[in-house]
Amino acid sequence: MASIFTKIINGEIPCYKVAEDDNYLAFLDINPNTQGHTLCIPKQEVDKIFDMEEEHYMGLMAFSRKVALALEKTIPCKRIGVAVVGLEVPHVHVHLIPLHDMDDMRFQRKVNLTKEEFEDLAAKISANL
Repeated sequence: MASIFTKIINGEIPCYKVAEDDNYLAFLDINPNTQGHTLCIPKQEVDKIFDMEEEHYMGLMAFSRKVALALEKTIPCKRIGVAVVGLEVPHVHVHLIPLHDMDDMRFQRKVNLTKEEFEDLAAKISANL
């Protein structure tokens, strides 16, 4: 069965898209730790990051870096945190989280944004790519 991320890639479920190329997609996490929390995923459904072919792994990291640099230009923060956990969705995903303090990396801490705030934020990050 296709993961929720594959359904997003296929356009079956909407997302707040930040960046996309032939192999990767970046979109805002709808349950973010902080404003700007973004997920970068490969379009190929792979469960575990280290099961990816090296070329695709390196491509995902380069894509994530590009998105992280745009996030830093968009969201005032001390740095962009990176996490790959992968337990909640069986599809590789890199979390890019604008950090103000260490608690921002705790996945129990969440912020609430409106649809309009998500749309505006996605557009601003995309503009900084």
